[in-house]
Amino acid sequence: MAELKYKSKINKIRGFALGLIFAGMILMYIGLYFKETEWLMVTFMILGVIGIVLSTVVYFWIGMLSTRAVPVTCPSCEKQTKMLGRVDACMFCKQPLTLDKNLEGKEFDERYNSKKYQEEVTHSEGE
Repeated sequence: MAELKYKSKINKIRGFALGLIFAGMILMYIGLYFKETEWLMVTFMILGVIGIVLSTVVYFWIGMLSTRAVPVTCPSCEKQTKMLGRVDACMFCKQPLTLDKNLEGKEFDERYNSKKYQEEVTHSEGE
């Protein structure tokens, strides 16, 4: 059975932004192959620039979000990491983390960050 690997939310979003940069660059390179058809070349170039601009916006957004994240020390690797939400994973060793005492010892599930899911769990436990 494969071992579950958790990723921190900040690293997931940074990875998405990096993917946008590469996608934008690839689109612009594809545009270079259509030099003879100007409208097609310009279309690919514009799409590539849009991808790179979107990645810049995502990097800026996650940077702002990162400043509000709660810094915690991971109990496994003892490095300082940042937590977004009620449950997250260590950026370095992928250890599941929570600051909520009610969630300690429970199976790691990112749905605990959703208020709707948390209300469903609380409601079902109350019955």
